[in-house]
Amino acid sequence: MGLTKATFPTTRRPPKVKSSKAEINAPVHTLPELRFGDESLTSYAGAVVLQALFQRLELKKRLRGCFAHLSQGQIVGYHRVCLILVMHIMLGFRRLRDIDRYRDDPVASRAVGLRRMPHVSTVSRALGRMDNRAADRLGNLSRELVLGRLERERLARVTLDFDGSVVSSGRFAEGLAVGYNKGKKGMRSYYPLLCTVAQNAQVLDILHRPGNVHDSNGAPAFMENCIGAVRAHLPHAVIESRMDSAFFSDTTVSLLDGAAVEFTISVPFERFAELKEVIESRKRWNRLSPEWSVFEISWSPHSWESHYRLLVFRHRVRHQNKEPIQLNLFVPVEEGFEFKAIITNKTRSEKNILAFHNGRGSQENIFSELKSQCQMDYVPTRRLAGNRVYFLSTILAHNLFRELQMACTRPIRFSFRKRPALWVFPEAQTIRQHVLHRAGRLTNHHGRLRLTLSGNRITAEEFARYLSGLGKAA
Repeated sequence: MGLTKATFPTTRRPPKVKSSKAEINAPVHTLPELRFGDESLTSYAGAVVLQALFQRLELKKRLRGCFAHLSQGQIVGYHRVCLILVMHIMLGFRRLRDIDRYRDDPVASRAVGLRRMPHVSTVSRALGRMDNRAADRLGNLSRELVLGRLERERLARVTLDFDGSVVSSGRFAEGLAVGYNKGKKGMRSYYPLLCTVAQNAQVLDILHRPGNVHDSNGAPAFMENCIGAVRAHLPHAVIESRMDSAFFSDTTVSLLDGAAVEFTISVPFERFAELKEVIESRKRWNRLSPEWSVFEISWSPHSWESHYRLLVFRHRVRHQNKEPIQLNLFVPVEEGFEFKAIITNKTRSEKNILAFHNGRGSQENIFSELKSQCQMDYVPTRRLAGNRVYFLSTILAHNLFRELQMACTRPIRFSFRKRPALWVFPEAQTIRQHVLHRAGRLTNHHGRLRLTLSGNRITAEEFARYLSGLGKAA
């Protein structure tokens, strides 16, 4: 598609000081006549930005290598099916049958290199024929794209967060199991372990697991692979990690400390009677703020060989008394304390370590967007390998949204104590509304393709910013 040149309205009309009622109000009573025809109209003119992004990353060529071992007897190759899934998710659709909504859309079809989209059954069959080898290669490709961005940014510090997320399904599919499911008790689910990068809010890698395993199942080897991959691309960067109490073990701590990774891990101190007694008998606390206090000791379980720095924090909280009360005699709130224990090899101050560890909440935002806006909570097929490919496609779509923003804007933040993302990323739904879901007309003008959109100045400027950032002259 002709992306090397695009025209946008540049002249601005001088704003009028005041408009009359006749110029603003319109007596509208009649509905226009509806006609549906083949006139090269598109509802997704913003897919031209996705096409430019795919070309910049050579995504089609790299996907072909992921599925080269599969038989290519079908008309639509497996690599194109995966690219269709990525664009399908980026456009905001959930079920596979929603491909029919834009099968004849000229711009969306050209973004994946097709004249028109294949039938839903073709995509479903191809997804069912995927194997674990293809899923492994696709995972490696997704990880290479994230590492390539980290390498281009030359970050001096990389923060890796590890945690699991439940993906429930009411259907019967290979690999699903009944496990801990707080939201939907008794429902079969997957429980993948994800590694996210705090600096760019991307997913580095995913370990697919059934829903009946513990958080730490397979975690040591997965962590070692993620840390080794980052170390190979950024050998001089400081790598740090933060995890919840489910990962508290001698194996995990020894692995991180041996790999020269700065870490903070929540301690399930209720499991250790001696630690609980130390906290209860503590009289002197160092005050960090009106709400937070802390004390520090060198401690580890008796079975461990090494001792690490242990910080115990006390947080003053106010609990509302919801029982019937007499306001003139009793106070409707009760003050108390909540405790948090963190084991770490960091040498920073207690205040910095607390802020760093509490910054883990940003990973929950990534999980929320993956499920609500990139459809990671959807299980499309009964085959485990096909579901793995779909999950990786959702992660790839999420990472591409982030890559689109990073390619067009510069970082506006620094490495604060909580390690927020260096960019302020809009949600995927915002990008869809502002860019992807735009009406247009695709025409052939003197032998060159032309995509015509409405002359909205803000939309024109946003398209120009994206295309110029992706290396296409606007």
